[in-house]
Amino acid sequence: MSLLKVIRLLAVFARFVGAMTALAGTLAAQAGAPTGELTIGQAVEDALRNYPSIRVTEEQMNAAAAGIRLAQTAYLPRVDGLAQINRATRNTFYGLLVPQSVIPGVDGVAANNFGSVWDSGVGVLVTWQPFDFGRRAAQVAAAAAAQSRAQATMNRTRWDVSVATADAFLTLLAAQQTAEAARAAVASWQILLKSTHALVAAELRPGADESRVEAELAAARAQAAQAEQAIDIAHSILAQFAGLDLPGVNVSPGRLAGQLPAERPEPPLEARANPLAIEQKAAVAEAQSQLKAMGRTYYPQFSVQGLAAARGTGLLSDGGRLGGLGGLAPTTQNYAVGLTVTFPAMDRFAIRAQEAMQLAKIRAGQAQSQVIETTLQGQFNAAQATLTGARRVAAMTPAEVSSARTALAQAAARYHSGLAPMDDVAQAQRLLVRAQIDDALARLNVWRALLQIAAARGDLQPFLAEASQ
Repeated sequence: MSLLKVIRLLAVFARFVGAMTALAGTLAAQAGAPTGELTIGQAVEDALRNYPSIRVTEEQMNAAAAGIRLAQTAYLPRVDGLAQINRATRNTFYGLLVPQSVIPGVDGVAANNFGSVWDSGVGVLVTWQPFDFGRRAAQVAAAAAAQSRAQATMNRTRWDVSVATADAFLTLLAAQQTAEAARAAVASWQILLKSTHALVAAELRPGADESRVEAELAAARAQAAQAEQAIDIAHSILAQFAGLDLPGVNVSPGRLAGQLPAERPEPPLEARANPLAIEQKAAVAEAQSQLKAMGRTYYPQFSVQGLAAARGTGLLSDGGRLGGLGGLAPTTQNYAVGLTVTFPAMDRFAIRAQEAMQLAKIRAGQAQSQVIETTLQGQFNAAQATLTGARRVAAMTPAEVSSARTALAQAAARYHSGLAPMDDVAQAQRLLVRAQIDDALARLNVWRALLQIAAARGDLQPFLAEASQ
């Protein structure tokens, strides 16, 4: 090899090393700089404020609160007023009709003609139940249990939305980290392409090496495009939960991208404190309250009633009729005070069947509570195992990145010295990209495992506070 070729080779290699150093510095600066304004805690707060399902459950709770007030109105007396005027015939007859609501009973005279008179009537009926053997109290308690369940449902919905939003935030960060490594690979291959082109032009390397680098660059660009697509998808999902405009969502990773959470022992899980378990418990309590209310329906109902009424008619007792407007004014008064007792004797069979159905519903709800607690315990145990494994991986990936970076530098140096083929450089470059992605995702996987533990506990606030520091 001539001295001129050696000088050219050293110059190309120096430019390659300088470009790679500048690229590494730029990527490090970008990794250390804040990239946005929306933290994971702010994203969850926005979702709790804007996501439609939250408002749905809030209105359901308002409806349940109104149901309590409706049940309480049963303690008030019932007042019915009536006023009526009509022009009708007054032909009466002897006989009986079974109770119905079509043919009216007529107060009149035995006749059959089409002569009509004015009739009028006005009255007020007051009905009040002095006691009911606890029926109204049971109905109010059932309405209160329905409100408690609605409150538990709203809390569970807020928990679901919080977990889903935090998971979407971590997914977006993972996509961004993958895309960052893919873009770095594209930049690295572009630099290598320039140096290889110079070597090929100087007839120091065969043209096949340049073609190989161009193929690797195209593959890296395709990988970067796929990573950008993943970012757009994760971006849209986060925007959907947070209720923000898609172009305006700009996330700040905080501690999630660069730091690991502190190691601490996890206390045992209290599955009953999870909003899902609390909601199921509230559903069972509501069913039990409804069962109690059913049991209070098979009792006599006592009603104290007071009546004041007046009627007027244009019909005379001898069958004659008053002319003009006679009968429009109620001229005959009546009043009454009484006690009415009703007892649904034959309802017992239907009530027993309803109680049997309700008891089966209660037993099913109690069994479902056990299923939920068992499932949450399993999720908690799996999340703990995931956290342990993720911490082990995160402890090893920095060494993986360092070794891959060293291997790439050595492969590039050997290639420029003519001691190694281009395939060694390509393999080392792919190993470095994979190591960088593994390192970034390893830290996020630790945080994701902590999120799963917090989700099983039913309280995300400690996780959000630590992640947003």
